[in-house]
Amino acid sequence: MAVAGLLLAAGAGRRFGGPKALVAHGGVLWVDRAAAVLRDAGCAPVVVVLGASASSVRARAALTGCVVVDNPDWATGMGSSLRAGLDALAGVAADAVVVLPVDTPGVTVAAVERLRALASPGALARASYDGAPGHPVLIGSGHWAGVAASAVGDAGARDYLRVHGALDVPCGDVADGDDVDHPRDLPT
Repeated sequence: MAVAGLLLAAGAGRRFGGPKALVAHGGVLWVDRAAAVLRDAGCAPVVVVLGASASSVRARAALTGCVVVDNPDWATGMGSSLRAGLDALAGVAADAVVVLPVDTPGVTVAAVERLRALASPGALARASYDGAPGHPVLIGSGHWAGVAASAVGDAGARDYLRVHGALDVPCGDVADGDDVDHPRDLPT
């Protein structure tokens, strides 16, 4: 199965104090780290959606081998970035896409591979941590139009996944799925 990667990195990071795409940990920008996780897990192509500070991200990030897409509506929330990314994948021969937000630096290649192994056009799955749904999320190509139509505000695909019974895939043994919303939440 051909599986694309979709990295959502367009937000301004208001609660964090700046765009999370530009946060560096261990000398590596989160946007580069997350793109590498998707790539190293076998996702191709990897689409990176930028918005806030897009020119700064382009200037500082490597984004090796990625397709970079601008979301002019980034301020409306993650839903618009998800739509922009799915639009960029139109015409790509992929059976599914693994979606990863940039602010989940504890997601590993192993977690992405676990979701990727379930890929099919009808697949809907999401990582779970201690029983709580999280990221990454796997969306089969048969669901892309429905997800795009329902993705509004900051909810992204959450409601669609719930209504359509996405499979929860335990990943706590191989990753940390915490969203980092404040500098105090940074991994040590």
